This record gives sequence, C-alpha cells and structure tokens, in this order.
Amino acid sequence: MNDSRINASIITIGDELLIGQTIDTNSAWMAQELNKIGVWVKRRIAVGDTREDIWQALDEESRDSQIILITGGLGPTADDITKPLLCEYFGGKMIVNNEVLEHVKNIFARLNRPMIERNAKQAEVPDVCTVLMNMRGTAPGMLFRKNGRVFVSMPGVPHEMKGIMTDEVLPLIQREYKMPFILHRTLLTAGVGESFLADLIEHWENQLPSFIKLAYLPNYGMVRLRLTATGTEKEMMEQELDAQFNQLQQIVKDHLVVTEDLPLEKALGDLLKQKGKSIATAESCSGGYIAHLITSIPGSSEYFKGTVVSYSYDAKETILGVNHETLETKGAVSEETIKEMFDGLLRVTTADYGIATSGIMGPGGGTEDKPVGTVWVAVGSRKKMIAKRLQFRHDRLKNIELTAANAMLMMFQFIRDEQE
Repeated sequence: MNDSRINASIITIGDELLIGQTIDTNSAWMAQELNKIGVWVKRRIAVGDTREDIWQALDEESRDSQIILITGGLGPTADDITKPLLCEYFGGKMIVNNEVLEHVKNIFARLNRPMIERNAKQAEVPDVCTVLMNMRGTAPGMLFRKNGRVFVSMPGVPHEMKGIMTDEVLPLIQREYKMPFILHRTLLTAGVGESFLADLIEHWENQLPSFIKLAYLPNYGMVRLRLTATGTEKEMMEQELDAQFNQLQQIVKDHLVVTEDLPLEKALGDLLKQKGKSIATAESCSGGYIAHLITSIPGSSEYFKGTVVSYSYDAKETILGVNHETLETKGAVSEETIKEMFDGLLRVTTADYGIATSGIMGPGGGTEDKPVGTVWVAVGSRKKMIAKRLQFRHDRLKNIELTAANAMLMMFQFIRDEQE
C-alpha cells in the first residue's frame, strides 16, 4: 500500500437501506468525489438505526481510515438517533446553535409554513462539533475530531449531502491532507468476453509499472478496461499512463468502442452531434427505455427526435404501418416485423437514424422457437438498415436493459463505421 495514501470510510445509516426500501446512491457519489481528489475509499458500509451497530462501526472504521463520513439519521423524528449518539460518542452535550436556528426559521418563513418545536430541535448540536451549514435543508452537518481522525456527519437526503460535501467537506480535506494523485484512463470494448481480453492483453498487462493497475469492468456484453495510476509525481505518471493507454488501445483495436469513461448513451449522443445528425426510436419490448437513456443526457434535444412505443399489434399497425398479415404470419418478434417497424419509424419522423426493438422479455410469452429473451433489433439510416436477432437469458428487467445496451451499441457502431 502507498504509505501516503489517505483512507476514508463511508457509513450510511438507516434500516431502509438494509431492507432495500431505499437504494444507497450517497456512498457511490461520495466515493467518486473523494477519488477525484486523491482519497482512497477503504470501505463503504451500511448499518441500521441501532445504537450498538452505529457505535461499533465508528470504532472499527476509525482504526483504518483517517476520514469517516456518515450520512443519515439526522431528521427530526424519533428513529433519527445519529445526533444524540454522536454527542455521547465524542463526550459532548447538546446546545442550540443560533446560526442554524435562524437558518431553519428563515426556511419556514420562505415556505410560509409554521415551525413547530420538532423543527427547531434541528438547531441542537453537540457542543464538541464544528457545524457545517446545510444551505439546502434544515439538518446541519457536524464535524468531529478524535485521535487524529476526522468524522463528518451529514443528512441522508442526497441533495443536501452533496451540498455540504461540495461546499465544506471536500475543500477541508484538500486543505488538511497531502494526498497522492489518482489518475484513470478508461476504454470500452464490445463483442468480446472478459476472458478473451485477459488472454489478449496478458503479456502487456504483466509488464505494467507497479504504480499502474488494470481493472476489468464487464457489463451488458461489453467490457470496460480501466488503468489507474497512484503516486506523487503527477507529470511522470501522466506520461507513463498515456503511453500504456495508447498501447492498450492498439492491442484491443478490433474490439474498441470509445476511449473515454462514458455511458454508451453519451457516446452515441456525442457521435450524433459530431456528425450533425438525429435519431429516433421505435420500441416494443424495451418500452421507451432506450429513449429514456438517450434523453437522460443534457443537450439530447439537439439530436433526439422522439420515440414511438408501439407495444401492441394495434400500435405497430396504426402508427408505424406494419402490415397486419406480417404480424399474423410472422409474429411481432420477427425479422420481417422489425424491418417494417424501422421503415415506419423513418416515415413518421424526420430522423436521420433509427433504432427499432421487438422481443419477449418474460417471464412468460416464450415458445420453443422464440424462447423468453428473444429480441430483434434493427438500426440504420434512410439508406441502409441492419437487423439482428439477440438472445438473452435473464429476468425481465435485465433483458430490457440488455436490449437497450445492445441496440445503442449496434447504432453507435453503424454510425461510426458508415461510409460518407
């Protein structure tokens, strides 16, 4: 381990996290932001609203990490036990912070709502903490120090936590700690498995400098390869990292999609913007999920024309013009139907390119010749179209996600390889 490494632990608190009622997005975002400034996240753990478990987590994480970040349990209700526990853990007593109290009063005044005693108690904090103002809510962040460790408690509401992290915590960490640089280079491959890639690049990987590590990140039939360099000599690290990254690109060039750490929908959008072209989708089995992914990218209105969610036979016929006879004789999940869906999409929109999907997502609906997970995808332009049958073997949601990923990949490769 690098002796200069600064370790952080992230503790998320709440029974709702443990039972899956709420998905923990906080720790993922915090880990990304800490990594950007050179802090290594040693552990991310979730604990319930149980005093003994929280206390134990504080003890254990402070043994190995210099920074312990805590989210959750700061609300005004009885199950929010974090604040009184921290007061006891650090040997303090509760006092009213007047700045926080005025802040809470102003919030309720702006909302034209009465402030009850329970709301005012948000201004009570341990006298041994440094208050971190929460400009996006009522519960303040609190910073404690003990045995050379820094502990920061923040609200579990993501929007509020992000504000305190950005405004207070990250700048403080950068001021107080001298951290190594952590640099990344990432590329995306497709059409080849993780094991094949490992064999292909084995010789190159074995010769990597000790400060550069390679990670394989498979997902949806694609594999991201991430190089990470850690050290204190940034200029040297960047030069060596770039040299190794260029070598890696040459080795995997036949399977390379993009050389940036981008989601596929962003890479597709960037390619469309670069060419000044537009796209639309006709979705049956994916139910508009591809359109959702594309429009989740800011600025997608520059290149996305719209979608037709033609889930039923009727919608395929009346909106996209699929022949009734085709549906009756070949079925909705067929090469013939997907081609007619694609043609209809470009008739009813002004898009330059199109994606069409039709399949059986499950758990029911499969047949011997078209089992669950069978999908037809068509992509192309007004000059050329490619249709392909895919076969997945997962549950309904996973099959939908795989359909979207593979359809966007087919579209990306089609546009990239298209002859002008």
